[in-house]
Amino acid sequence: MSPQRRLGLRNKIVVVPMGELDYSMVNKLASRLVSYFSVGVDVLQGVKIPQEALNQQRGQYYSTVILTKLELMKSAPGEKMLGLVEEDLYIPSKNYVIGQADPAGRSALVSLFRLRRENYEMLDEAKVLYSRLLKESVHQLGRLWGFKDCRNPKCVMYLTDDVYEVDRKGNKFCDNCLRRVKVRLK
Repeated sequence: MSPQRRLGLRNKIVVVPMGELDYSMVNKLASRLVSYFSVGVDVLQGVKIPQEALNQQRGQYYSTVILTKLELMKSAPGEKMLGLVEEDLYIPSKNYVIGQADPAGRSALVSLFRLRRENYEMLDEAKVLYSRLLKESVHQLGRLWGFKDCRNPKCVMYLTDDVYEVDRKGNKFCDNCLRRVKVRLK
């Protein structure tokens, strides 16, 4: 039995592709999230990114505005929304963000923009991009379930600021994170 299944995580994840995305990668991610969190995962048809999120001067989208739109899309209180975008995101305190989660609103967002921006050289670009997307999606969804940022650089909950750190961290929760959340869910 997976550690996530032992935790008894409930509810449902709704993946929301926003803008133009590769649906085969979105569907592959959704399938993996099912086994990862032991919950149902739905994939919505693509929706438009809210234009009010675009900051013309920066050429980036304000992620908090998009999170608000995701929250409004929920059809049930137990749903956890995961928005996926290709566009570059920011919050006022940072030049860019790869992802953001709003645990109170149960919505999270991941951008592929910075995950794509590195030279893959001879690596399989699609495989590396998917690995990065999976790690960041699990990290942001983990925050919705109460996981905190972790100091263990091998844990998926390790806070990363750039794609090199994303590549170095693991794609699973460490034992300490699993223990902390298990205690909170009892």
